[in-house]
Amino acid sequence: MDTIDRHILNILRKDGRTPVSEIARAVGLSAAPCGRRIERMEKAGVIRGYTAVIEDSRAGTLQAFIEIRLLGATDSDEIQGISESIPEIEESHSIAGTSDALLRIRVRDVNHLQQVIKAVRRTGKVEGTKTFIIMNTWTRATEQAGTS
Repeated sequence: MDTIDRHILNILRKDGRTPVSEIARAVGLSAAPCGRRIERMEKAGVIRGYTAVIEDSRAGTLQAFIEIRLLGATDSDEIQGISESIPEIEESHSIAGTSDALLRIRVRDVNHLQQVIKAVRRTGKVEGTKTFIIMNTWTRATEQAGTS
């Protein structure tokens, strides 16, 4: 990873649909070598994919974080297992502190949120949960892309 690769990544963070020709111009390369750099970073797992940023209020969904405390020793495989078993969980993070993991979920409404919380608790591995409903989101990537 050099400064050109980092510059390419910053452009893609802002808008994953930026044409290679535009990225190449911005980093001072021709399209072919720029495309090869992007392909190399994809193959190396630096770039894991491309995604759309969804405006939940317009899509009729809401997001929440659920902190979980596991019974016994923390095992990242258990956290991943819980995450894979519940489709509403979009991300899971093993964390340091009083909780073991932080789950980001997307649901239709508060009733759906309650169902997901119950499903998390029923896995048999969770000692306790704490839920935070996301009211607004700001990210550097969406701010720089001109969306909010």
